[in-house]
Amino acid sequence: MSNCAIILAGGEGKRMKSDKPKPMSLVLGKPMLEWVIAALRQAGVSDVCVVKGYHKEYIEEYLDTLDFPVESVYQSERLGTGHAVMMAKDFLSAHDGNVVILNGDAPFMTAQTIESSLRQHTGAGCAATVISARLDDPTGYGRIVRDENGNLKAIVEHKDADEATRAIDEVNSGGYWFDCQLLLGVLGKIKSDNAAGEYYLPDAIALLLKDGKTVGAYTAECSDAVLGANDPEQLEELNQIARAKGYRCEL
Repeated sequence: MSNCAIILAGGEGKRMKSDKPKPMSLVLGKPMLEWVIAALRQAGVSDVCVVKGYHKEYIEEYLDTLDFPVESVYQSERLGTGHAVMMAKDFLSAHDGNVVILNGDAPFMTAQTIESSLRQHTGAGCAATVISARLDDPTGYGRIVRDENGNLKAIVEHKDADEATRAIDEVNSGGYWFDCQLLLGVLGKIKSDNAAGEYYLPDAIALLLKDGKTVGAYTAECSDAVLGANDPEQLEELNQIARAKGYRCEL
């Protein structure tokens, strides 16, 4: 069995005031995408597929500079995270192990978190494992609702959460481990019957739970794992955090 990774890197990031895809924005002089690839390689996951979209040529040019192969697929329409993973269906079909799906604009997802979440995922025999984090202020994030055994019961988006659910401080990082074949089994069942008309990857979690599969949640060692940037000010905050905490990106 071989483990692999899909990095979602098709985002435009309209508020970044840049013509580059958001994952190509720099933290300590290196694209956020590079931080994610570096963490994966340090965790022993070298079989990687990047889903590109907005101004894909920037992603392609960057990948061509690497001295190791990284596959890429093109999402011509940005129709949600589930749709992005659908673009990598052939890549998934070539693997019989597990896949970790990460956001290309979350530079502080660490190799330790990737490795430890995989150990929990395989050790518990999960169909999927959500990588979560605990935040002092979870406003705006999807909440992790667990059952009495500590397994995932649901991911509830902030706007859909009642008062009790909003009190939960454990949130979805947007990173997931899936059994490749089980993910392929539900990917085509994700619907776009929502206000945005998009296909959302957390719906795959809901479908696996509906099928009676076990889904876990692994809490990241550091809440920085969920951090991203939607505008230049937030990008500068990421740079300040990286400098203050001594974070490094080393391929």
